[in-house]
This record gives sequence, C-alpha cells and structure tokens, in this order.
Amino acid sequence: MRFLRYTILCVAFLALSCSKDESEDPVAATCSDGIQNGDETGVDCGGSSCTPCQQAVEAPLTYTFERDGASTVDFNGQTTRLLMGEEILVALMDETRTAETLLSMYAHQQDAADFQDTQLNASDKNLKSKTAASVDFFAANATDQALIRADFEGWVQRQVDEVFPNWFVAAAPGVAGQIADGTSTRYITTDGLEMNQLFNKSLIGALMLDQTVNNYLSPAVLDAGNNRTENDNQVLEAGKPYTIMEHKWDEAYGYVFGLNADPANPNADLGADSFLNKYLGRVEGDSDFQGIADEIYDAFKLGRAAIAAGDYTLRDEQAALIRLRLSEIMGIRAVYYLNQAKLLLEQPAPEYGTIFHDLSEGYGFIYSLQFTRKPGENAPYFSKAEVDAMLTDLMDDGANGLWDVTPATLGQLATDIAARFSFTLEQAGN
Repeated sequence: MRFLRYTILCVAFLALSCSKDESEDPVAATCSDGIQNGDETGVDCGGSSCTPCQQAVEAPLTYTFERDGASTVDFNGQTTRLLMGEEILVALMDETRTAETLLSMYAHQQDAADFQDTQLNASDKNLKSKTAASVDFFAANATDQALIRADFEGWVQRQVDEVFPNWFVAAAPGVAGQIADGTSTRYITTDGLEMNQLFNKSLIGALMLDQTVNNYLSPAVLDAGNNRTENDNQVLEAGKPYTIMEHKWDEAYGYVFGLNADPANPNADLGADSFLNKYLGRVEGDSDFQGIADEIYDAFKLGRAAIAAGDYTLRDEQAALIRLRLSEIMGIRAVYYLNQAKLLLEQPAPEYGTIFHDLSEGYGFIYSLQFTRKPGENAPYFSKAEVDAMLTDLMDDGANGLWDVTPATLGQLATDIAARFSFTLEQAGN
C-alpha cells in the first residue's frame, strides 16, 4: 500500500513537471519548415518572428477605390490628353488650317488658344511631351525620342504642304488629292498615305501605349524613391487622397479608359475614344480574341487592389498581363489592315481608296510596334530599326509608294509580324 502511494505521488510530480516545462518552453517558430508552429499565425508566416502572412487579394466589382469615403482614383491628366488628341484629329481634316496652328496643338502651351475646349487651353498638358517619353524606353534614349517626335511634326507638315493644297484635286499616282472610298472621301499624299490616319494610329503606340506599358506600369515608376515604404504606411501625396503608387497605376488606367462614360465600368461602352479604347473594342469584337477586354480590365482592378494590400508581386503579375495584351492589340491590328488591303489588291478591280485607307491605318500600327513590350523583357516586339525597315518595304515596291505595293509584300509583312506574337496570321487577318 505504501509502494502504491509512492508510485502515485511520483507520477503526479512528473506530470506537474512536464506541464510546467511545456508552458515555460513553447516550440519556437521556425518560419521555414512548412509547419505552423510557435506563435506563427499561418504556415511559416506571422507572429513575432516571421514575415507577415499574405492575405488573399480580391478585386472589386468595378474600378472603384476609396479612402475615408473619398475616391482615390484620379487620371484627369490622361483624360485631358485624350481630348487633345481628339481635337487635333479633327483639325487635321480642316484644309484651312496652317502648320503653325496644328503644331501648336501638338505642343500646346498653357493658356494658348489652341483648342475649341477652353478647359484644354487652360491646361499645362500637351501631346508632344508625352510622345516617346516612357522611363523604360526613352529616359536614356534622347536620340530616338527626337526622331519620333520629328516624325509626328513631319506628318503634320506633309498634310499642310501636300494634301491641303490639293483638297479638291483627284488623286493619282504622284498626285496628292482626294479619292473615293465607298461613300467616304479620303485625302492622300502623292504616295497614297492618309496622314491623319497615320498620325492617329502612330500616336496610339507612341503616346498611349508607351505611357501605359513602359512608363506608369513600370517598377521604375511605381517603386521610384520611397513609393513602396510610403504606400505600405499609407503616406498620401500632398493634398490628395491617394498614395503616389496608387496614382501612377491609375494614370496607366486612364490612357486606356479615360474617356469612357463610366470609367469604373468601361467595357460597357468600348470605342469611347479614337485611340487604345477604340481598338481594344475592335479586337474584343473579333471572336478569336473575345474576352481580351475583360482580361485587361480585371488585371487593372486586381493590380490596383494588390497595391492597396501591399502585394507587389501580384501587382507586377497584373502589369505584365496588361503589357502583353495591349501589345498584342498593336500586332493584331497591323496584321488585320495588311491582310484586308492584300485581299482588295487581289481583286480584278482594286478599290484604291479603301486600300489606301487600310494601309495608312496599318502603317500607323506597324509604327506602334516599337512601343510594345515583350513578356519579361525591357524590349519591344520590334525594334525601331525593324519597324523602319518594314515601313520602307511597304512603300518601296515602286516610285509611287502605296500605288505600287504588291500583295506579296503585304502578305510577307503580315506573316513576319504575326510570327513574333502568340496569335496566328489567320486569327488576326480576319
């Protein structure tokens, strides 16, 4: 009996001793063994020792972000430049304009009376300063930047010097003037180019695309200075309800959706401008690419939500997806217009007005390829030298430019462009 009591006392003592040891010496958090231990709040994350656990980031239903009840979304500058672009396109079709007035619109100075919209006149924004101006492609490339801006100014000058004086002249090989395109009238240079179309489509790449994919979505802009630290700590831009990083992302969004009736839900009225939004709508309308608009819109929403959550890996994944899809639009439309013109040229009685219109648009989209962005690289799908060479090929089948272009040339250019992208020639050419 005495032995039994002794045994019970020992067992109790050992139990108390074990309980005391466990409470005083808990299992330490390891942060790397794939097991939730110590004071970790998740597997290898959280608690006093490990990095914070990442919470799942959910995109909102619409592009709506608020802080303390106030919207944090602002892309007013992008909307302003889109409106400036719209007005200069109209002015390029006014044969009474001078080169001076058109170039003044392009390089607008604050308070100059360049636009019909007085609010645009009051703005300190302009198109020229943002043409070929991305940090990734042009911060250290002033030579190409100057050449590209000179192209735009040269196209304006050709419209004034060559097309406007022949506004009522019938166009012919070597003769600028007007030419029928169904129920429309096109106004072309001596070599068959519609300068307003060329200017328009080239601006999509050189300004809207370049600023979106190579500037505002670039880590060099999003993470500049102390942007990450300030975003993590919710340090707001002076006098504004948003962080600098939030605003930079919104500016990229504005170049795509800045003129939609409801920018928070923009895919309801694609085609709201003459630039990226219009051709996002055109590509979305092709059954081979249906869903691309939602993919881009959803990536913008999720990337913005990731910024609010401080998840920069997710942010950059969404930026890469946006770059990929917007770049593809340039390639898809370049191939489309080349193929449409090729089909018309192969007809017994080619409709040259339509052909020149298609090829002038195609010229602009080819030009825009130098501003695209290859996945995972700080480089376009086509270099400036390659683009220049393609445009030379387009125009040099004879002395009269597009009047002499052959179906073989158009087919080869379309094939070469499609080969760089993930879509096929047949998908883009319809």
